[in-house]
Amino acid sequence: MTKNKLLIYLAGVAALILLFALPFVLNPGAGFGGADDSAGEVIESLSPGYQPWFSSLWEPPAETESMLFALQAAIGAVIIGYFVGYVRGSSN
Repeated sequence: MTKNKLLIYLAGVAALILLFALPFVLNPGAGFGGADDSAGEVIESLSPGYQPWFSSLWEPPAETESMLFALQAAIGAVIIGYFVGYVRGSSN
């Protein structure tokens, strides 16, 4: 690996770390919750008597929901990793 490529990779990793840490540094007391909870709170504050017209057919337990979310993230990471590796391998 040449010195320029190494510097580019290190700059990319540093940028990712900065992007991850910046929200916590700028607003340390913020509650970084999910969008579902926030949307429900906003709807309730705008229209206190609102009744949803649809409910889920199945709501998995919290552990199953977390597992499905992690599985989705893992599948996405595998797909992205495959294509990054394919592009890098085909460019040589």
